Amino acid sequence: MVARQLDEQIAGRFPVGQRLRVLDVGMGQGTQALRLARIGHQVTGVERDAKMVAVARAALSAEPEGIRERMRILEGDGRDTGVHFLPGSFDVVLCHGVLMYVEEPDALLAGLARVLAPGGLLSLLVRNADALAIRPGLSGDWAGALTAFDTTAYRNRLGLDVRADRLQTISSTLAGIGTPLHAWYGVRVFTDTAPDDAEVPEDVEPLLAVEERAGRTDPYRAVAALLHLCGVRG
Repeated sequence: MVARQLDEQIAGRFPVGQRLRVLDVGMGQGTQALRLARIGHQVTGVERDAKMVAVARAALSAEPEGIRERMRILEGDGRDTGVHFLPGSFDVVLCHGVLMYVEEPDALLAGLARVLAPGGLLSLLVRNADALAIRPGLSGDWAGALTAFDTTAYRNRLGLDVRADRLQTISSTLAGIGTPLHAWYGVRVFTDTAPDDAEVPEDVEPLLAVEERAGRTDPYRAVAALLHLCGVRG
């Protein structure tokens, strides 16, 4: 879902066929980074988890030489972008599923904006703080739902205590660092309560169609579990 939304934003901002310089901060096992390298972009992935880095490097080593040459992997923290990269080094910067682990994200976001070229695209995937009561409410956890209305803190499925972001707060931050919000989507509007080990349903295409439609339509996108936010460097 996020990949489709990202491709839509890239297609709307850059000429068809342009080889983009992409930075993926917190790339995990490299799924998104590798996908972009396969379609011709020059990708740099940054990940601090050594195990994830090893998985990503193993996946990259199995690719044809041309793809291997278009992607490099760095073990490090997304807050170190100023050490590794010059201002304006990238056309697209991804930061998906990272901000929830950062207590004070403003400095990280400012660093990501700094390495974006003018007109560059910043793609964020964050937990939606304005919808934290949805999951416990739907599961009948009324005490948890009541608590969730007044906090940005939550425990994720890995059992870690992390934080969520409010659309208005992130929008203000992006405007303040010269990368104002250009578009936003909801992700996992109807499927957030599905267990991690749930089997893919036979009617997955209608499911994806419904999620995609809801993710770009008010009021549904506002109560999605995740928000995909796209800012553009001025």
